[in-house]
Amino acid sequence: MSKSTLALLDSSLYPQRWQQQTFATPQALLVAMLSAESMPDAQDFTQQLLANEVYQDWINSSVFGRYLHRNFTAFYRQSEDSFNTDMPALFRRELTRHAQYLPLGQVLFFAGDMPKQVRQTKLLTTTVNPATAIIDAQPSSHAVQSTQMVVNQLTIVGKHLLGFPIRHNKRTSERIRNEVLILDFQQLTLVKETQIQPKKRSNIDETILLRSYELR
Repeated sequence: MSKSTLALLDSSLYPQRWQQQTFATPQALLVAMLSAESMPDAQDFTQQLLANEVYQDWINSSVFGRYLHRNFTAFYRQSEDSFNTDMPALFRRELTRHAQYLPLGQVLFFAGDMPKQVRQTKLLTTTVNPATAIIDAQPSSHAVQSTQMVVNQLTIVGKHLLGFPIRHNKRTSERIRNEVLILDFQQLTLVKETQIQPKKRSNIDETILLRSYELR
């Protein structure tokens, strides 16, 4: 069955105006948000996404909702359940039938260190909302080892990356997540690491690490 390719969302979202400045690319906006004194407003960016025709096409063409996403993730996290051994593969194969190709040049965001199992499972939950990634990357108040913030930006450079825009319930707090599940990729390449010194924030004592990846 032939698969369609999602339209490039970034071409309709940028240039983006934020705090009286205009940013031509998602990368430039992310750096500005990371450098700012105050945390960005994820809800504000979500409102722009929901008003965007391309994003509406993304989520309206998807069969993948947050409830299904939670169950799918749970299958992959199970450690010892012999009865459901084949379920992750079956579930994934069925979802792949409905997945679409992600557009070349699209930038996605991910908070925190890249889990080691991502390169084995080829599964990664990302967001198109840079503010959400920054908020999720904040170090926990209970963390005792490090307060380092890590934010990742991923650029799609391969033509056959399968993914799902995740539809969120607009009446819940999850509406600001604006997630995209990457179902498969051939290569995940770290191309750059940048240390960003934000303006004074009470809960951030160190520089922020920005990692840039390419996905093919």
